[in-house]
Amino acid sequence: MNKINLPPFLKPGDKIGIVAPASVLNYEDILPGIEIFKNEWGLEVVEGGTLKTASNQFSAPDNVRLADLQTMLDDPSIKAVIAARGGYGCSRIVDQLNFDQFLKNPKWVVGFSDLTVILSRIFGLGYASLHAPMAKSITTDGAELAKESLRQMLFGEMPHYAISKHDLNRPGTANGQVVGGNLCLLAHLIGTETDVDTDAKILFIEDINEYLYNLDRMMIQMKRAGKFDKLAGLIVGQFTDMKDNNSPTFGKTYYEIIHEHIAAFDYPVCFNFPVGHVGDNRAMGVGMEAVLNVTNEEVSFHFANATI
Repeated sequence: MNKINLPPFLKPGDKIGIVAPASVLNYEDILPGIEIFKNEWGLEVVEGGTLKTASNQFSAPDNVRLADLQTMLDDPSIKAVIAARGGYGCSRIVDQLNFDQFLKNPKWVVGFSDLTVILSRIFGLGYASLHAPMAKSITTDGAELAKESLRQMLFGEMPHYAISKHDLNRPGTANGQVVGGNLCLLAHLIGTETDVDTDAKILFIEDINEYLYNLDRMMIQMKRAGKFDKLAGLIVGQFTDMKDNNSPTFGKTYYEIIHEHIAAFDYPVCFNFPVGHVGDNRAMGVGMEAVLNVTNEEVSFHFANATI
């Protein structure tokens, strides 16, 4: 198991950076999130140049997005970098990022969806990061618990999650480092330098706007690559806005597809976990040690150094 270091936790008055390393956004959409960081959490916000630019579907050309994120990673006065939104684009710049200064002055990097690529790269460097709400999504409907979970993790308080049971759950207790994120991106990373070692890990997956047959294909790809073989446990998050063929249909729901592909294993599995492209997208410490306990009555999840 890789040794994972935690960047320093935040304190009021710390400086954080906001960047858009992937898709274009409407700047007005992130202003409420910035106000939370400033007025509720007492942080100083440094806005990247990619928050107000556009280059077709991207926030800026590759070299500009790369430079914007690189500046935030290199600046020792910035204690956390929070993505404005995801979308698509991180895979185009991840291999050009230089982490030399980051390793001298590590900081929390926060995001989800397309940011799975960046978080996986940081995990490979031996540091934890946060799969969590971004500046745009932190104020969406139903995000209150998710917002608080991000605040807790950034400031070192460590949340505890209690989740309702699901009929497809498999009971058991898992201990291990947490890895995962967007399923499409995790499959996309296989065979690259940012491929994620899942052995003895608690893996979490989520996705959005995929056809059911493509979900099946991604699960097969993950399984063929051995990503499910030696897990400590599996957390199945939210799969939102999934699509089916008009005729003939695929014949299974998205959770049934996932269940079919992990049925042969015996580690604990939790379905319907609050992580993904939904308001209640709880913060997950990628690389951090955690405990997942699945019973027939409920599910609990907490990080190893959480105070309960």
